[in-house]
Amino acid sequence: MLRYALKRLLSLAISLAVASVVIFVAIEVVPGDPASYMLGINARPDTVAALREELGLNMSPPERYIAWVGGLLQGDFGTSYTYRTPVAEMISERLWVSLPLALFALALSTLIAFPAGIIAATRRGSKWDLGIMGVTQLGIAVPNFWFAMLMVLVFAINLRWFSAGGFPGWEAGLLPGLKALLLPAVSLALPQASILARVMRSALLDTLDEDFIRTARAKGLTRRQVLRRHALRNALIPVLTIIGLQFSFLLAGAIIIENVFFLPGLGRLVFQSISARDLIVVESVVMLLVFAVVVVNFAVDLAYAAVDPRLRRRR
Repeated sequence: MLRYALKRLLSLAISLAVASVVIFVAIEVVPGDPASYMLGINARPDTVAALREELGLNMSPPERYIAWVGGLLQGDFGTSYTYRTPVAEMISERLWVSLPLALFALALSTLIAFPAGIIAATRRGSKWDLGIMGVTQLGIAVPNFWFAMLMVLVFAINLRWFSAGGFPGWEAGLLPGLKALLLPAVSLALPQASILARVMRSALLDTLDEDFIRTARAKGLTRRQVLRRHALRNALIPVLTIIGLQFSFLLAGAIIIENVFFLPGLGRLVFQSISARDLIVVESVVMLLVFAVVVVNFAVDLAYAAVDPRLRRRR
C-alpha cells in the first residue's frame, strides 16, 4: 500500500509542475497589459512604466514564473493588482463559500444517485428502471444554469421561500448559510446525480452478471445479501471515479452558478479577475483549483486500493 501511495504522490507532483507551466504560459499569452488596463487608455507612458515596475511586470517571463512558483511554495500567492490585497486572503474568504457549496452539492448528488442507480439495476426492465433512466436522461440534457434560473423563478420569486441570491456569511449562522446555498447546490447536484445514477446502474448490472454472484446465490445467500456483501463493493470502482471527477467539477466549474446566485465564491472571483486583467489572482486561483483536482484524484486512487486489494499487490 505504501509503495502504491508513493507512486501516486510522484505522479501528483509531476502533474502539478506541468500544470503550473501550462497555466502560466496560457495566461501570459493573453493579450492586454494589466497596467494599461488599470490606468486607462489616456495614461501617460511613464506612469504605465512606473506601475509595471511596481507590479513586477517588467521582468522576463521566466523570472516572473520562478517568482510566482516560489511564492506558492511558501504560501505567498502575491498581491492583487486591482484590489491591492493579498491574494491568499481573497482566496480564503471565497473558499469558505465554494468549498461548502461543492460538498453540499456532492452530498445531494450522491444521496440521489445511489438509491436511484441501485433501484434501476435491481429492477432492470421494469417501470422503475425506465422511469429513472428517463429522468436521468433529462437531467443530463438540461444545463445546470437552466435549473438554477428555474428554481430562482419558482422558489425565490413566486413562492418566496428563498432569496434570489447573495450569501449572508457563516457568521450569520449555519442554517442561514445552508439555506442560501441550497438552491445553488441543487442546481449543481441534479445533472451530476443523473450521470452518477447511470454509472451506478451500469456498473452494478455488469457486476450482477458475474460468475461469483451466481456462486454466492447458489450458496444460499439472498439477493439483498449478495447485493450488499459482494455486488456493491465491486461496482464502486467506476462510481468512485465519477465522484472524484464530480467534486473537482463542482469546486472548479461553478462559475456560472455562482454568478447566477451572486455568490462570492472562487468561480466569481476568477470571472471578475479575468475581466479586470488581474493576472496574479487568476493564476493563483486556477493553480489552487488544479491542486484540489489532483489531490482529489489522489484520494480516489487510494480509495481504489481500499476497495480493490488487487491494486495493492505486485504482480
